[in-house]
Amino acid sequence: MRDVQKPDHVSLNGVLNWLREGRFRIPDFQREFEWKPWDISELMRSIFLDYFIGSLLLWKGKDMSFDALACEPIYGFKGDGKPTYIVLDGQQRLTAMYYAFMAPEVAAPSRQNRFLYFIRVDQFMEEAYDEAFVYGWTRWAENLLQDREEQFRTHMFPLAVIGSGSWELFYWVQDYERYWKDKEEEARQALDEEATTEAQHHAKHAREFGEHLKGITEDYQISYIELDQDLEIDKVCDIFTRINSRGIRLDVFDLINALLKPKGLQLKQMWREAAARLEFVESERMNVYILEVMSILRQAYCSPKYLYYLLPGQTRMIREPDGSLRREVLVPTVKDFENRWHQAVQALERAVNTLRDPHGFGVVSSEYLPYVSILPAFAALQEAARGIPANRQLGAERKIRHWYWASVFTNRYSGSVESTTARDFIDVKRWFDDDSAEPPLIAEFRDRFRHLDLRRETKRGSSVYNGIFNLLVVNGAKDWMTGASPQYGQLDDHHIVPRSWGREQGLEVVDSILNRTALTADTNRKVIRNRLPNEYLPELIAQNGEDTVQAILASHFISPTAFNILIRTPFTPNDFEEFLSERQRTIQEAIEELLLKERLDLSPRLRELDARTEQVELALRRLIADRLDGDIHQLPQHVLQRVNERIQRAMKRDAALDQQYLATLPGKLEYTDLRELQDCLGSKHLWPLFEEHFGNRETLVKRFDQLAQLRNAIRHSRSVDQVTSKEGEAALLWFEGVLPCRAHQSPDGAWV
Repeated sequence: MRDVQKPDHVSLNGVLNWLREGRFRIPDFQREFEWKPWDISELMRSIFLDYFIGSLLLWKGKDMSFDALACEPIYGFKGDGKPTYIVLDGQQRLTAMYYAFMAPEVAAPSRQNRFLYFIRVDQFMEEAYDEAFVYGWTRWAENLLQDREEQFRTHMFPLAVIGSGSWELFYWVQDYERYWKDKEEEARQALDEEATTEAQHHAKHAREFGEHLKGITEDYQISYIELDQDLEIDKVCDIFTRINSRGIRLDVFDLINALLKPKGLQLKQMWREAAARLEFVESERMNVYILEVMSILRQAYCSPKYLYYLLPGQTRMIREPDGSLRREVLVPTVKDFENRWHQAVQALERAVNTLRDPHGFGVVSSEYLPYVSILPAFAALQEAARGIPANRQLGAERKIRHWYWASVFTNRYSGSVESTTARDFIDVKRWFDDDSAEPPLIAEFRDRFRHLDLRRETKRGSSVYNGIFNLLVVNGAKDWMTGASPQYGQLDDHHIVPRSWGREQGLEVVDSILNRTALTADTNRKVIRNRLPNEYLPELIAQNGEDTVQAILASHFISPTAFNILIRTPFTPNDFEEFLSERQRTIQEAIEELLLKERLDLSPRLRELDARTEQVELALRRLIADRLDGDIHQLPQHVLQRVNERIQRAMKRDAALDQQYLATLPGKLEYTDLRELQDCLGSKHLWPLFEEHFGNRETLVKRFDQLAQLRNAIRHSRSVDQVTSKEGEAALLWFEGVLPCRAHQSPDGAWV
């Protein structure tokens, strides 16, 4: 019998040479290259950790074969190349290698940007592999690829160096080691022992990393099966079909299922029973997410190697603080495994239902879930919050909410997430117990949300796009025809200024989330009807009145200023740009009001009272700073002591705080609470400075009491009874009347 197939293997360098020369062709019947950026990163991780990545099935082709199967080059390849092989199995892996190592100037699949891949050498050499493999798609990554000195300084090795071939890899490693040897010499001459030791450490790592790269590129073997070029096409297609029908990817769930069978557990059947409870979320990984929640709740980690320790009776080695090791069985029995499985299913079901709440998180449809991958962390944190004392659960839920929205608006769960999930679970749980242990993510969110370029958020399904849509739902976006809150299952995102008009004007940003909002199909069809706002808004005003229409639009983050822009006649591209800028400002302010100031769960009325109370506090601080003429030492001693303690805790969390400003009186007053402001105004030695504003001390104390009761009820999510509300508002009016403050209502209805 003719030898139609020949098993063989080739080094990584050999495969890269074949890729560079364009030897591989993809037949038309193969699916498109569809790996996500993080899938590519995971393959790189497997290669550089010397893991087996599976075999390739290649057919040595002839011109007739390439033509008959309508073969195309690998994704991103330019030029004619030297076609040699038709890839029957292994297209995704080969294309991922080409994309990561050759860095072609094409966008990643289903992405708008090119992705570049790096290894953080310092993390890799410390065996922190979850942190070592990174990728970037912003200008930062493009610049880094061109800046070799910055690569050396930050220990970022571009995989494109390997793909360049020739002597590029040798020169990079040589120059990297020389860079740190030069730093070592500079530090030695400066008599800086710490910097000298650090530079020596990096130079040693550079040399060792180079040796590892040499070993991987030359010795890492990729197995393949080569089919004879004279094999008939129908037989090749039959071989491919048979392989593909059995070629379902073996993921960690399948592996755990196989290992549990001898113990009498049918994991797949357990998943079938749970699947209906979680069907709202469309994800092939929901079964794995259940295992991840089990693992997080039991051991805080959820990467595949930790899931292995969920097997009943499996021993895990635990390192104690003193460095000694002890053995621990995390899941002792089959029954314990079943109980933990059911707990995780219930936790995920609760998490999904919580996210679907239109008044809480606004995920009214699975397609508007910012991340599916955030579910294990979210579910585990909610489950952990349920286990703490009842009087602390409300605070824990607030912190979970803050972490969730910060993750959404910083794109935190857009890549490989197991290590992020574990880190967030540990950090947020610590925050439950200690208010000063705020995760760095929260500060990052506060800094970054103002710099979001919402114009570019045009792709439905991106984290920020979906997050804005969710906030529209949470904000109670009302139906434009009826003015009532619609059935949220009927909502979809539609254009405010018609897409057809934008395309006629050549405006690429017409699909931006800034030009879209949560509308029903009826509103889109019966009100907008592909018309400009200056046509359909006057009709709504004629039917309902301008105040009503503006109130409805405000629930969609369309301010009175934006409204006035939309009704301009004629409406020009410049007007459209002005509208986008105004709506971006309004949405950013909404993010600050609802999320950073934690007014998300307040009614519009309470949000207004809370905002006015904040303005009164700011006015009180300005008054005190002005009357004390910047003299910190005039503050009551107990107030100054508390403030300094808070500032010290804040500086530990965020080293970027302006220490010079915090040493001034205005800076310190930012860390006072309402009652401490009262103590400043009413203290015996300071009262004469403020008596002309407040008349008598007894009235001031009474108004502070009323305002504090309202503030505390709002901030601690207690029900605000009518008496507290009325007395609190009376106190606000009094303070607004006697203070030189800006707490007044502007013509557009906002408190400023």
